[in-house]
Amino acid sequence: MAQKKLAIIATKGSLDWAYPPFILASTAAALGYEVQIFFTFYGLQLLKKNPDLKVTPLGNPGMPMPGGMERFMPVLLTALPFMQRVMTIMMKAKMKKKGVASIEELRELCQEAEVKFIACQMTVDLFDMEPTAFIPGVEFAGAAAFFEFAGTSDICLYI
Repeated sequence: MAQKKLAIIATKGSLDWAYPPFILASTAAALGYEVQIFFTFYGLQLLKKNPDLKVTPLGNPGMPMPGGMERFMPVLLTALPFMQRVMTIMMKAKMKKKGVASIEELRELCQEAEVKFIACQMTVDLFDMEPTAFIPGVEFAGAAAFFEFAGTSDICLYI
Protein backbone atom coordinates (compact mmCIF):
# COMPACT_ATOMS: atom_id res chain seq x y z
CA MET A 1 0.00 0.00 0.00
CA ALA A 2 1.35 3.43 -0.98
CA GLN A 3 2.22 5.94 1.71
CA LYS A 4 -0.45 8.62 2.12
CA LYS A 5 0.55 12.22 1.39
CA LEU A 6 -0.48 15.54 2.90
CA ALA A 7 0.27 18.84 1.15
CA ILE A 8 -0.22 22.11 3.05
CA ILE A 9 0.02 25.67 1.75
CA ALA A 10 0.76 28.09 4.63
CA THR A 11 0.01 31.73 3.80
CA LYS A 12 -0.49 33.40 7.17
CA GLY A 13 2.21 34.87 9.40
CA SER A 14 0.45 35.56 12.69
CA LEU A 15 0.71 33.62 15.95
CA ASP A 16 -2.81 32.20 15.79
CA TRP A 17 -2.39 31.09 12.17
CA ALA A 18 1.04 29.55 12.82
CA TYR A 19 -0.33 26.60 14.77
CA PRO A 20 -2.63 24.85 12.24
CA PRO A 21 -0.01 23.93 9.60
CA PHE A 22 2.49 22.62 12.18
CA ILE A 23 -0.08 20.73 14.26
CA LEU A 24 -1.65 19.12 11.19
CA ALA A 25 1.73 18.32 9.64
CA SER A 26 3.20 16.77 12.78
CA THR A 27 0.04 14.74 13.40
CA ALA A 28 -0.04 13.46 9.83
CA ALA A 29 3.66 12.57 9.97
CA ALA A 30 3.05 10.66 13.22
CA LEU A 31 0.32 8.75 11.41
CA GLY A 32 2.76 7.78 8.66
CA TYR A 33 1.95 10.39 6.03
CA GLU A 34 4.58 11.96 3.81
CA VAL A 35 4.12 15.70 4.42
CA GLN A 36 5.20 18.91 2.71
CA ILE A 37 4.37 22.47 3.71
CA PHE A 38 4.71 25.20 1.10
CA PHE A 39 5.21 28.57 2.84
CA THR A 40 4.30 31.57 0.74
CA PHE A 41 3.76 35.28 1.28
CA TYR A 42 3.22 36.00 5.00
CA GLY A 43 3.54 32.31 5.83
CA LEU A 44 7.30 32.73 5.34
CA GLN A 45 7.38 34.45 8.75
CA LEU A 46 6.85 31.00 10.29
CA LEU A 47 10.22 29.84 8.99
CA LYS A 48 12.34 32.66 10.36
CA LYS A 49 15.02 31.76 12.90
CA ASN A 50 13.60 34.21 15.42
CA PRO A 51 9.94 34.67 14.59
CA ASP A 52 8.20 37.61 16.21
CA LEU A 53 4.65 36.42 15.68
CA LYS A 54 1.72 38.45 16.91
CA VAL A 55 -2.01 37.90 17.27
CA THR A 56 -4.57 40.57 16.59
CA PRO A 57 -8.21 40.75 17.57
CA LEU A 58 -8.88 43.20 14.72
CA GLY A 59 -10.95 41.56 12.01
CA ASN A 60 -11.19 38.32 13.98
CA PRO A 61 -14.76 38.08 15.30
CA GLY A 62 -14.28 34.47 16.33
CA MET A 63 -11.49 35.24 18.75
CA PRO A 64 -12.62 34.54 22.31
CA MET A 65 -11.69 37.31 24.70
CA PRO A 66 -10.84 36.69 28.33
CA GLY A 67 -13.70 37.14 30.76
CA GLY A 68 -16.23 37.61 27.96
CA MET A 69 -14.74 40.98 27.00
CA GLU A 70 -16.14 40.60 23.48
CA ARG A 71 -19.61 41.38 24.88
CA PHE A 72 -18.70 44.90 25.95
CA MET A 73 -15.62 45.71 23.84
CA PRO A 74 -16.60 47.41 20.60
CA VAL A 75 -14.73 46.33 17.50
CA LEU A 76 -13.34 49.85 17.24
CA LEU A 77 -11.32 49.37 20.45
CA THR A 78 -9.50 46.39 18.93
CA ALA A 79 -7.97 48.81 16.42
CA LEU A 80 -6.09 50.74 19.10
CA PRO A 81 -2.30 50.49 18.63
CA PHE A 82 -1.61 48.71 21.92
CA MET A 83 -4.28 46.01 21.49
CA GLN A 84 -2.14 43.76 19.28
CA ARG A 85 0.59 43.71 21.92
CA VAL A 86 -1.92 43.11 24.72
CA MET A 87 -3.66 40.28 22.87
CA THR A 88 -0.33 38.65 21.94
CA ILE A 89 0.84 38.72 25.57
CA MET A 90 -2.47 37.31 26.74
CA MET A 91 -2.49 34.54 24.12
CA LYS A 92 1.10 33.50 24.87
CA ALA A 93 0.37 33.42 28.61
CA LYS A 94 -2.72 31.28 28.09
CA MET A 95 -0.82 28.87 25.83
CA LYS A 96 1.97 28.54 28.36
CA LYS A 97 -0.53 27.95 31.18
CA LYS A 98 -2.28 25.24 29.14
CA GLY A 99 1.02 23.58 28.16
CA VAL A 100 0.71 24.30 24.43
CA ALA A 101 3.97 23.75 22.56
CA SER A 102 5.69 26.80 21.13
CA ILE A 103 5.95 27.36 17.39
CA GLU A 104 9.67 26.65 17.62
CA GLU A 105 8.97 23.31 19.34
CA LEU A 106 6.34 22.36 16.75
CA ARG A 107 8.67 23.24 13.87
CA GLU A 108 11.40 21.08 15.39
CA LEU A 109 8.94 18.22 15.90
CA CYS A 110 7.91 18.48 12.26
CA GLN A 111 11.50 18.45 11.07
CA GLU A 112 12.31 15.43 13.25
CA ALA A 113 9.33 13.68 11.63
CA GLU A 114 10.77 14.54 8.19
CA VAL A 115 8.11 17.07 7.22
CA LYS A 116 9.51 18.95 4.25
CA PHE A 117 9.45 22.75 4.53
CA ILE A 118 9.46 24.60 1.20
CA ALA A 119 9.84 28.38 1.07
CA CYS A 120 8.33 29.99 -2.02
CA GLN A 121 11.33 31.33 -3.91
CA MET A 122 9.25 33.96 -5.74
CA THR A 123 7.99 35.39 -2.44
CA VAL A 124 11.46 35.31 -0.88
CA ASP A 125 12.70 37.34 -3.86
CA LEU A 126 9.65 39.64 -3.85
CA PHE A 127 10.16 40.63 -0.20
CA ASP A 128 13.98 40.79 -0.49
CA MET A 129 14.37 38.15 2.23
CA GLU A 130 17.75 36.59 2.91
CA PRO A 131 17.81 32.76 2.93
CA THR A 132 20.07 32.98 6.01
CA ALA A 133 17.12 34.45 7.97
CA PHE A 134 15.36 31.08 7.83
CA ILE A 135 15.83 28.00 10.01
CA PRO A 136 18.13 25.26 8.70
CA GLY A 137 16.57 22.56 6.56
CA VAL A 138 14.26 24.83 4.54
CA GLU A 139 14.20 24.20 0.80
CA PHE A 140 13.59 27.02 -1.66
CA ALA A 141 11.47 26.30 -4.72
CA GLY A 142 8.70 27.65 -6.85
CA ALA A 143 5.07 26.67 -6.91
CA ALA A 144 5.66 24.21 -9.77
CA ALA A 145 7.94 22.09 -7.57
CA PHE A 146 5.28 22.01 -4.84
CA PHE A 147 2.59 21.04 -7.37
CA GLU A 148 4.55 17.92 -8.27
CA PHE A 149 3.96 16.72 -4.71
CA ALA A 150 0.52 18.27 -4.18
CA GLY A 151 -0.76 16.75 -7.43
CA THR A 152 -0.20 13.27 -6.03
CA SER A 153 -1.25 14.00 -2.45
CA ASP A 154 -4.25 12.43 -0.77
CA ILE A 155 -5.07 15.65 1.10
CA CYS A 156 -4.20 19.24 0.16
CA LEU A 157 -4.93 22.06 2.62
CA TYR A 158 -4.75 25.81 2.16
CA ILE A 159 -4.16 27.56 5.49
